[in-house]
This record gives sequence, C-alpha cells and structure tokens, in this order.
Amino acid sequence: MSRRRRTPRGPRGAPPPLNGGNQRVEERTDGDWVVRSITGSSSTKTYVCPGCSQQIRPATPHVVVWPLEPGLLSASGIEERRHWHTPCWQRRR
Repeated sequence: MSRRRRTPRGPRGAPPPLNGGNQRVEERTDGDWVVRSITGSSSTKTYVCPGCSQQIRPATPHVVVWPLEPGLLSASGIEERRHWHTPCWQRRR
C-alpha cells in the first residue's frame, strides 16, 4: 500500500497563499500590502475602517489588508490585518 503524500504547508499563522481571484499584492509608499476583496455575503461582523473611523456593517463589500512583510513584533503579516472600506483603501497612498 502506498503512503499518502503530505501537502507542504507554510508556518502556522502564515497568510494563505495568494490566489488570483480575490487576493492581490499592492505597492504603497509604506510597503507592499496583500489586499483581499470581501463580498457582502461573506461579511458577517461589524468592523471599524482605519481610513475613516466609520463602521463597516455586515453584508457590506470591503477589503481586508495586511502587510506582505510582518512588523518587528508580529510573527506574520496576517496578525496585522485590517478591514477597510474599498474607497478608503483606494484613497490611501
């Protein structure tokens, strides 16, 4: 009987691999950021947008953003993720 092959995985807590559909890397003046688009149907919690300090209500399409390279105190960039209104993120340079 053949042994099952294990799929290689990244370190625990690492961001999921970039998939071409709803996730991309964007370059900004303060570094490279992973940007994931969230559809309204998959958004079930209320968040506060760091761009305008207003609530992002459930069922509102928005983006989730985290640095490609983690900060000094983070094990991975995903620990630094933030939810932004799409226009607020687009205005940020």
